[in-house]
Amino acid sequence: MLAQCPCSLEEVDTKKLPDLPLMSPTTKHLPTSLPNYPKRNKRSILNRTMPKRKEYYTQSRQEMLKYIPKTTATVLELGCGAGAFCVLIKDKTNAEIWGIDRHKPSLEEAQKFLHKTIHGDVVESIATLPNNYFDCIVCNDILEHLEDPYTVIRTLKNKLTNKGRIVCSLPNVRYLPNIFNFMVKKQWKYEDEGVLDSTHLRFFTQKSIADMFEQHGYSVHTLEGINPLNSWKFTLINILTFGFLSDTTYIQFACVAEPKHNT
Repeated sequence: MLAQCPCSLEEVDTKKLPDLPLMSPTTKHLPTSLPNYPKRNKRSILNRTMPKRKEYYTQSRQEMLKYIPKTTATVLELGCGAGAFCVLIKDKTNAEIWGIDRHKPSLEEAQKFLHKTIHGDVVESIATLPNNYFDCIVCNDILEHLEDPYTVIRTLKNKLTNKGRIVCSLPNVRYLPNIFNFMVKKQWKYEDEGVLDSTHLRFFTQKSIADMFEQHGYSVHTLEGINPLNSWKFTLINILTFGFLSDTTYIQFACVAEPKHNT
């Protein structure tokens, strides 16, 4: 998926849905594993966007797990879907995990695994969260769907503990197939899935991701490509350009950012 948008990528008439309170199942009832959800491969990112199939909400995003410290005690995932990634985090850290999503069927599934869930718009729900509470806030494939991701990440700083971090994945608009389509085919075509998902409101490069966080009070700890498109042709192009296009082989970037002190 290139990502979960604040509306969970499904048009839900919230006027017809009741407001759901925070769910607080006791820890002893929380399962420690998620049954039979498909493992994600490098290509599956292309299938995590519109149309909104069940798989969209159950992708585990296992490649992002290494960015979650084992000592993490409290986690929030924006756009948690059915909670597949949260289960991986719980298995690794045994953390208290919260999730926000507007897709009610997926959130009902996530309630089986998460300590607290919030049904509603991601941006609006952030204001209801406690300050200085989360060691880690996960934003996998969601910032690109927001009208104003800059205000969101600035607001999230107040929700992090002193040693807290944001862990996120973002699509790479400099992905080489996009460059080829733009430069050679002279087209910028929105699609139902992928980097040019028609629901994306913002587009990022490796540099613009770093700039976004640094200009809004964060230090970027990690920023690296994930889910590369393996091709000897791209490898050859990268060699011929002396590495100038090395970032273009990645469909996404993983970013870990921590608030700057006194910012």
